[in-house]
Amino acid sequence: MSEKRTPISDYDFDLPEELIAQYPAEKRGTSKLLVVNGEALYDKIFTDIVDLIDENSFLVINTTKVMKARLYGTKPTGGQVEILVLEKTSERICTAITKGKVKEGTVVNIPPFRAVITEILDDGSRVIEFDTDVSDVMDKCGHMPLPPYITREDTKKDTDRYQTIYSKDEGSVAAPTAGLHFTPEIMNALKAKGIEVLEVTLNIGIGTFRPVKADYLEDHDMHTEKYYISEETSDRINSLLKEGKKLVAVGTTAVRALESAAENGEVQAGYGETKLFIKPGYDFKVISSLITNFHLPKSTLFVLVSQLAGRRNMLNAYEHAKANGYKFFSYGDAMFISTKL
Repeated sequence: MSEKRTPISDYDFDLPEELIAQYPAEKRGTSKLLVVNGEALYDKIFTDIVDLIDENSFLVINTTKVMKARLYGTKPTGGQVEILVLEKTSERICTAITKGKVKEGTVVNIPPFRAVITEILDDGSRVIEFDTDVSDVMDKCGHMPLPPYITREDTKKDTDRYQTIYSKDEGSVAAPTAGLHFTPEIMNALKAKGIEVLEVTLNIGIGTFRPVKADYLEDHDMHTEKYYISEETSDRINSLLKEGKKLVAVGTTAVRALESAAENGEVQAGYGETKLFIKPGYDFKVISSLITNFHLPKSTLFVLVSQLAGRRNMLNAYEHAKANGYKFFSYGDAMFISTKL
């Protein structure tokens, strides 16, 4: 009997361009929140999350920090070069993708710094060596790497708003966007209610924006991302799960880290790399509920949330969101999938 194949067209929907958020909400934490509980839908505001998460739950957040990874420079000939740092591999060396004509040996000036393209890799990315610490270059000259569907230039405000309030582990080229809604007041209110907040790190790569080009999910080559879960965190997660507490993941990146590290119903500590693609047939091992943003049509993230909530329920929720003026994607509104609470 042949394996059942799932067409990506099952996860497609129309999205008016005006619903793609180009800016964050005026004030952090004031976005709309769509609660999905089976077939039931409830329109809320994000601050309501404190009341929606009950005392028998705990949160897991992703503390990754977005690098100011976009750099603009010039070649000695005057030609413009844009560099997007993907990963810092040593103090002065990184892998990156570039715009503008470069080859091995090309010098790029990013005043007051200088970089050299030392290698072009098989996947088209570049190895670049700087004349100082890569982090210093990004800190002084870098721009926030806003997603391709945000069509404006970044501003100083994005340095704050395209970063969670609890970010600390630098290494991502995209924000864990569900976390952008949290304020110190919301976090304190959750903790005052007795809800523990635990931390993992998954560094988000450029692959998160890569569309599924294959006609069937089974043919999609999932991108790899690195994560870290401390022994203290894994021990506490496992203890709370044994007590019957429900794990609420903040963002699909936290889901990927936790589910990748789960074995026999327990989360394993340590560093890891994951190519996990949560799609039809996948049984969630440790998470019960999810706080997330609205995702792109035909994306692996929309497939993931559909697997948790049910594809038909998720498509209906997205139609409701469109009809009620919810904003989509990174700077958009939020969703709480509470089907297992």
